[in-house]
Amino acid sequence: MDILVVGGGGREHAIIWSLSKSTKAGKIYCAPGNGGIAQLAECVPIGVFEFDRLTAFAKEKEVGLVVIGPDDPLAAGIVDAFEAKGIPVFGPRRNAAEIEGSKTFMKDLLHKYNIPTAAYQKFSDYESALSYLREQELPIVIKADGLAAGKGVTVAYSRDEAEQALLDIMVTKVFGDAGSQVVIEEFLAGQEMSILAFVDGETVRPMAAAQDHKPIFDGDKGPNTGGMGTYSPLPHINDSIIQEAVETIIIPTAKAMVAEGRPFSGVLFAGLMISPDGKPKTIEFNARFGDPETQVVLPRLRTDLLDIFLAVVEGRLADIDIQWSDEAAVCVVLASGGYPGSYPKGVPITGLTDSGEELIFHAGTARDEHGNWITNGGRVLGVVGMGANIAEARSAAYKSAEGITFAGKQNRNDIAAKALV
Repeated sequence: MDILVVGGGGREHAIIWSLSKSTKAGKIYCAPGNGGIAQLAECVPIGVFEFDRLTAFAKEKEVGLVVIGPDDPLAAGIVDAFEAKGIPVFGPRRNAAEIEGSKTFMKDLLHKYNIPTAAYQKFSDYESALSYLREQELPIVIKADGLAAGKGVTVAYSRDEAEQALLDIMVTKVFGDAGSQVVIEEFLAGQEMSILAFVDGETVRPMAAAQDHKPIFDGDKGPNTGGMGTYSPLPHINDSIIQEAVETIIIPTAKAMVAEGRPFSGVLFAGLMISPDGKPKTIEFNARFGDPETQVVLPRLRTDLLDIFLAVVEGRLADIDIQWSDEAAVCVVLASGGYPGSYPKGVPITGLTDSGEELIFHAGTARDEHGNWITNGGRVLGVVGMGANIAEARSAAYKSAEGITFAGKQNRNDIAAKALV
């Protein structure tokens, strides 16, 4: 079966890497792809929002399955576009993807169905939001309603920081229309956890739990990014807590979406906070594989990923037994200098080989006219280490990461450190 994967980052590279191991997979295409993905798939120069061109290409090549990676085209209805042409596609429809596309929709849904989350208020008027903000205790969390590449959330520890974040979102419009509404919610303290789950209506099959590191600098300092590294499993979080999160948050949310006439099909990604008393609460939901969570979750998957995708698309996820490896995985993201702000492109990369022996997922790379690797994005590479435990996997990841250099390279040095305490 030939496959088309839509997207061009580290997440899509990891998905394609996993799909390429399936004996049922034929030719894999990726639109638009990147330099690293080109080693495993034929990259097609079609943008993720060019729905007519994408559907025409899928028809022309007679692909048996389309897999959607990024959040933006999901929110814009890319799955609906493929379904309208009768093309099998993995991912949620537009009305279900709104669980990520609108934070106000997500918060209202959780509130309506009594699913654990932080207290919040939503605003579309700046003055009203500012007045409310000035009455709240610190720290406080301020979120742009729409999609902002993982950067639309500010955890403010001072009044000035909080008011500046609100101004940036609602007045300066640094995130464009994503800031037309804002959610102001209570700060939740504790351990963060990510649980991705394959979902087919009310059927939920959780993946191995992971933990992301959003801030750019060590010690969770600095502005939020799309993610600077991840690890899986989470030895410092009890399995009973993970199970409670699935039973009290993810399954009820899937059922709530069905009840709302928005049945979810694809990957539902819960960003959770585990409070000091061990109770999970919802921070956010994403409507697709996480990036870079996917880079540590899929290497631990034993079951054929293509089989799972087809089961979800065909409405028979309940019949699939999904197995996971006991191995640990740690991903360290290497980012361009200046990220998550402005950054240069075209910077030569040294130490990056084509051997395939190391598990390295390309997020923002390209080849120059001589075939040499250069940077082409904010997050450049996701370097993954595997091992019998987190310590071994972490050591392997950093050893590989140290061998890759480019001017301005930055990475966190404390990925997975919390799991070693």
